[in-house]
Amino acid sequence: MAVSLASIRQKIDALDTRLVGLLSARARLAQQAWHAKGNASAYKPEREAQVLRRVRELNKGPLSAAALTRLFTEIMSACRALEEQMAVAYLGPEGTFSQEAVVKHFSSATGGRPLNSIDEVFRAVESGESAYGVVPVENSTEGAVGRTLDLLLNTSARICGEVNLPVRQNLMTNAASRAAIRTVYSHTQSLAQCQGWLSRHLPDAERVAVVSNAEAARMAAKDKRAAAIASRTAAGLYGLKLLARNIEDDPKNTTRFAVIGADDASPSGKDKTSLILSTRNVPGAIHDLLSPLAKHGVSMTRLESRPARTGRWEYVFYIDIEGHRAEAHVAQALAALEGRAAMLKLLGSYPAAR
Repeated sequence: MAVSLASIRQKIDALDTRLVGLLSARARLAQQAWHAKGNASAYKPEREAQVLRRVRELNKGPLSAAALTRLFTEIMSACRALEEQMAVAYLGPEGTFSQEAVVKHFSSATGGRPLNSIDEVFRAVESGESAYGVVPVENSTEGAVGRTLDLLLNTSARICGEVNLPVRQNLMTNAASRAAIRTVYSHTQSLAQCQGWLSRHLPDAERVAVVSNAEAARMAAKDKRAAAIASRTAAGLYGLKLLARNIEDDPKNTTRFAVIGADDASPSGKDKTSLILSTRNVPGAIHDLLSPLAKHGVSMTRLESRPARTGRWEYVFYIDIEGHRAEAHVAQALAALEGRAAMLKLLGSYPAAR
């Protein structure tokens, strides 16, 4: 016998009633937890990572793990806002992929503070004007974001989280047609990520790099012979029509962002640690420097070199390893590295991206 629509709706209403009560009870417990830890920062990256990991493990469907992660991110953000109003700094203006990374990690309810450059994001966190900032670190297609790496070398801020954001590039314009487009604005990285598509479809259009994708959208909105490559959010914000979607050359195109704050995170059970090393320019120096990682069973997930800017052809190395600095084998490896390196700077330990 088929269940009537009215009966199904009654059951949904009953569940909604229970959900409202349960969410209110959760919020009250979150308030108690905040008071129990001495009114410290309401945002605890390690705890939120543990909650989301458990939610995904408990999930039996039909909602996807990604959908539940978004829901619980919003729930935790709403509970956090009862005690603390956060403003997270990011590379603006509104409509950038950096803003999307803020929303993914902190929720849409968290206040965002768009700034004009990555340098300003670092300064806002270092000065305490913003408790946290989100900065791009690397792209799966185009590699490291050099300015972020350079600033990490000298900042007092610590990495307390990371966000992996699938990047979907879109061509947007107010031009009458694709044939009318003479200029394409976008960030340098986005132009590079779409160079194959642009060569095939807009070979004669001038490509102009600007400070952000959202700025590109703003500029394109003022010129009926221009287009921008940016996010769908930017198209809506600046009144542009989407002419082509998902034009990135690599469909797996992903940008990794770092969350920076005054402190890093406590162990969450699935963590990463980032550090910077330098060594003397002698044969075998890198092999000798990194051998403690293998000795203590620590996996290295990333190695990136950058000029040390000393003018003497010296380099510093940006390294990501699995594990938290508080874990015994990681702590032993770090101590051995410090004994061999000309310089070691620990950037922070934090939950691995969800």
